[in-house]
Amino acid sequence: MAKGAKKSAKVGATSIAKKTAPPSRRGTSMQRSRTPTHADILAYNAAQSADDSRICDALASAINRHLTGRGEAGVESKVWHRHPVWFLDGNPIVGYSKLKDCIRLLFWSGQSFDEPGLAPEGSFKAAEARFTAEDQISAKNLKRWLAKSIEIQWDYKNIVKRKGKLERLK
Repeated sequence: MAKGAKKSAKVGATSIAKKTAPPSRRGTSMQRSRTPTHADILAYNAAQSADDSRICDALASAINRHLTGRGEAGVESKVWHRHPVWFLDGNPIVGYSKLKDCIRLLFWSGQSFDEPGLAPEGSFKAAEARFTAEDQISAKNLKRWLAKSIEIQWDYKNIVKRKGKLERLK
């Protein structure tokens, strides 16, 4: 493999709704989310340790399934500032990142959700949940948090233009 080349991306994704065995790391799983995960996100997930990769795959699959399953227009996903992030009409709403000892799931407007299981993060409106194992992810909580990420949004897209001032969109 050439210097700097990325590991090959996995095609499959782990389902958190079903307690099934995780997909093969060879990249040919039968389990797939409804919307294909962006290739850069698959590469990010594949670059993690086996346990962290399963967490990342589960989160990406659930996020894709929920955001596109509701027919949300304007949904985009990409690796942004080196981490997988999902946007709604250009506004970041949810993403995850590898920290030293866990995977952090971040909701940009999460402090406004008033939800147990989410801790405030930073000086704006973000909130997080941290996971060290795939079985710590509650499908019920994640679905509820994702629904709120659509319903409750602060305008991060224009934060620079507004000189650091956030305004509520929804």
